[in-house]
Amino acid sequence: MRKLVFIGTYTEDILFGTGQILKGKGEGIYILELMQDTGELRFVNLIKGVRNPSYLAFHPSKKFMYCVNEFKEFEGMASGGVSAYAIDSSNTELTFLNTKPSHGTDPCHLAVDPTGKFLFVANFASGSVSAYPIKPDGSLDDASDVIQHEGSSIDPVRQVGPHAHAATIDIQGKFLYVPDLGLDEVKIYEVDPIKGKLKDTPTKYITTVPGAGPRQVVMHPNDNYAYLVNELNSTMTAYHYSKDTGALEELHTLSTLPKGFQGESSCAEVQIHPSGKFLFGSNRGHNSIVSYSIDEETGTLKLVGHTHTKGEIPRNFVVSHDGIYLLAANQDSDNIVVFKIDEKTGELQDLKSEYHIPTPVCIKFL
Repeated sequence: MRKLVFIGTYTEDILFGTGQILKGKGEGIYILELMQDTGELRFVNLIKGVRNPSYLAFHPSKKFMYCVNEFKEFEGMASGGVSAYAIDSSNTELTFLNTKPSHGTDPCHLAVDPTGKFLFVANFASGSVSAYPIKPDGSLDDASDVIQHEGSSIDPVRQVGPHAHAATIDIQGKFLYVPDLGLDEVKIYEVDPIKGKLKDTPTKYITTVPGAGPRQVVMHPNDNYAYLVNELNSTMTAYHYSKDTGALEELHTLSTLPKGFQGESSCAEVQIHPSGKFLFGSNRGHNSIVSYSIDEETGTLKLVGHTHTKGEIPRNFVVSHDGIYLLAANQDSDNIVVFKIDEKTGELQDLKSEYHIPTPVCIKFL
């Protein structure tokens, strides 16, 4: 079976929360093939005309793909967009279905629930989360719910207001986790499986240490643990997860950076190995992937090491479904780099395999 990789890019200039303006050089959504034996990447297709597709998600059927359109105005309103595409039988072509307003500015992350009935979107700049029913043809219906976060935290630049940074659904499709970088909170919502509404759980949210800047959550495949990467203080937190209430109980927190590192760095992506044995995070500034081993009895983490991504600002990375490869997308140096994962240790081996993609910011295996 072909290993097809879809890469979202910035196609237009964008103003980040840091005040930096990044020049978007991409042309849309790129499709590459990863050669199983060598780790070489080969060009397959380019889907042009997609505005700032900065995060991608696939329907469980693999017949549809969704992306955020990360910008600040949509059809005259303060909003970005979220778009739906049909995937052809060869898995190499996308057909546009429709676009809906994201009901918030700079949407940055989205996820489809395991049943394929609903899509959830996090709007970073405005700090809101939206839910959409998915129609039988894969297109999006009008939003079934929009929740606006309120509040702030201690960082005078990055945390003056809410900044919802991700929407992660648990394995059973019952709870939605929305880390809010601006509030130092992870909101926990229960999903109404019929109406697509988001309800507060008894816990409602968990808090991080002030200034942590929670960014993204990933669930362990055994459905007992969850892991949170914190952008601003470059840490990874392990939690015990309750399948009944959705509550998260902190186990411990580790730095994502090597001891003695003095430069500026912030975290971005977090991914778990399909075996459940290893966890990975990206450091932008240190420009590395941090690897941890996971104690599957306790959920706790142990540092394995750091691997340079051979590029600048590893915004996103992905682990192949078979757990053999990790592909890092370096936003500022315009390259995708392929590493092989040691199945015993979790260490990363450089395969000397790279591919040039302008401003890559999301990478997903179909």
